Amino acid sequence: MEGTGLAFELQQVSFAYGPEQPVLGDVTLDILQGSWVSLVGPNGCGKSTLAKLLGGLLAVNSGSIIVEGTPLLRETVQQIRPRIGMVFQNPDNQFIGATVEEDIAFGLEGRCLPRAEMVERVKRYADKLEIGHLLAKHPAELSGGQKQRVAVAAILAMEPGIVIFDEASSMLDEKARGELLNILREMKHSGKYTMISITHDAEEIMASDRAIVLRDGRIAADLKPRDLFGDEELLDSCRLIAPYEVRLVRELCRQGIRLPAGYCGEEVAEALWQLYSNK
Repeated sequence: MEGTGLAFELQQVSFAYGPEQPVLGDVTLDILQGSWVSLVGPNGCGKSTLAKLLGGLLAVNSGSIIVEGTPLLRETVQQIRPRIGMVFQNPDNQFIGATVEEDIAFGLEGRCLPRAEMVERVKRYADKLEIGHLLAKHPAELSGGQKQRVAVAAILAMEPGIVIFDEASSMLDEKARGELLNILREMKHSGKYTMISITHDAEEIMASDRAIVLRDGRIAADLKPRDLFGDEELLDSCRLIAPYEVRLVRELCRQGIRLPAGYCGEEVAEALWQLYSNK
């Protein structure tokens, strides 16, 4: 359930990697605690850069970012970073330990937790992500989906309130993408996390509460996922396609085909939206 406070407040945020490389301009945005937001848009529009700004990995050139009431500044970044976990598209880049167990424990060691608490957290989050049987394995022995589960477990074990997924499903096969999406849904339903997904995956976007469209470094739209997938022009600009079921209903309606049980196209479409949002 969404919280009543704000996880992020952005006011006129701009960023450039150099004088000739402007990336983001005048981004103003609020994100509620406990919500799940999808950041979408064409490649190069600034999504990953925005994620790094939110995570304190980059500093804004101008404007301000407030994280759960605390301004994100050079003086406060070390205080804020532990509240935010980031899962990237290539889990190989996140592995530190020689075994799955060591990898999950690595971040906990950095926080100087008592050993008993570290052992308990490793077991709890390994069980939660269904990777307890993999704890003794080397990362090279794992499938892509298993690696991403380990990456998520390592982040969640540090118990951040905010988790950013930067194209976390893009390198996974269909089965592993579905498994990751189920994990994200469980996280959402737990009410413990504010979640931000940078993604091109239609089902992941539809499962979220809100879609923010970036184009040329600026916010082009801020709307419900179902409204995004109802706007074919906006979808084309984001290089997105609606899920098969939604496209099928749309095409049936265009062809004037009567749908069973006396349903009109709008009623069937509504049933599909409910199906996706309740998965």
